[in-house]
Amino acid sequence: MITVSDSCARGEREDLSGPALARTLDANGFETISRVTVPDEREVIEDAIRKSADMARLVVTTGGTGIGPRDVTPEATRAVCDRLLEGVAELMRAEGRRETPMASLSRAVCGTLRTALVLNVPGSPAGAVSSLLAALPVLPHALDLLEGRTEHGGEGVAGVASHRKERKG
Repeated sequence: MITVSDSCARGEREDLSGPALARTLDANGFETISRVTVPDEREVIEDAIRKSADMARLVVTTGGTGIGPRDVTPEATRAVCDRLLEGVAELMRAEGRRETPMASLSRAVCGTLRTALVLNVPGSPAGAVSSLLAALPVLPHALDLLEGRTEHGGEGVAGVASHRKERKG
């Protein structure tokens, strides 16, 4: 979990998105093993993503995905990822538009870095959790594929939910 925020990194504002995402991931069978906060600096974000990908299979960044002058998380993510998963970002934006038209301004991306999946979500707690929940159904299968488990059972969403339960135990 990487929170990208100048004000949080300086200790001027409390990070609300990181904890909300950690709770959501934990409630869905994922373990949060690291949480860091970094400023909106491209090189620092790139380094944090690389280090996180060395420790975890899923790297979630929150913040820096808009169109503000300091929003550089997508550029940092693109710079370090081996491949982009445009469909996952499209899925998150489509779900976000159900709640607010401002979701169309998100530049969040998703990609792979070696065997890790890197997912950008917005910096607002509601937008971050909404985006994560939209992507959640495809994450177990994506992580399996990155580990080389490429069998396809034609399971659909019900199979993914069942698969997630099996992986928890």
